[in-house]
Amino acid sequence: MTDFQLHTKETAPEGGAELLERSEKAFGRIPGLHAVMSESPQHLEAYQKLHELFQQTSLSTVEQNVVWLTINVEHECHYCVPAHTGIAHMQKVPQDVIDALRDNTPLADPRLESLRDFTLKVVRQRGNVSDADVQTFLDAGFTKRNVLDIILGLAQKVMSNYVNHLAETPVDKVFEKFAWTPPAREAAE
Repeated sequence: MTDFQLHTKETAPEGGAELLERSEKAFGRIPGLHAVMSESPQHLEAYQKLHELFQQTSLSTVEQNVVWLTINVEHECHYCVPAHTGIAHMQKVPQDVIDALRDNTPLADPRLESLRDFTLKVVRQRGNVSDADVQTFLDAGFTKRNVLDIILGLAQKVMSNYVNHLAETPVDKVFEKFAWTPPAREAAE
C-alpha cells in the first residue's frame, strides 16, 4: 500500500489549502477524500469542478444518485459507497432505491432501472455501448444529453474511486454507519 497523507489546510501543498477551505465551507468539514486529493491541488480542483457540473446536469437528484452509487458499487469503492449512501439519505432518495443500488439488485422503478443498467453498460464496456442499448435507454424516456451526463458522472467517480483504492482512504466518521463491503470480499471473509 502506498501511504497517502490526509492533508489539512496547514499541510496541503501550495494551492491545496484554498481548495480544502472550499470543501470545508461546502461540507462543514474536510472529507477524507479531499484531504488525500489535495496532494495534487489540480486533481482536487478538477474533482470539485466535476462534482459541481454533474449536479447541474439534466439528471434529477435521484437520478444523479443512481449514477453515483451504481458506479461506486461497480468499482467496489469502500469509501464512496458509504459516502454516497449518506448523501443519498440527505437528498431524500427513497430507501428502497438506496438499498437496491448498494446490493446491486434491480430497482423497482423501471425508468431508474434503465438508468442503472445503461450506466453499468457504459462503465463495463468503456463507452462502447451498442446503438441498440442507446436506443433502449432513449426509449425509457432519457435523452442524448443524459447519455453525456452519465459520462460526466463517470469521470468524477473514476477520479474518486481510483484515489480511494490507491490511498485506502478511511471512511469519514459521519458515514461509518453506512459501511459497505463488496460482495466478492464479503463472501471470502
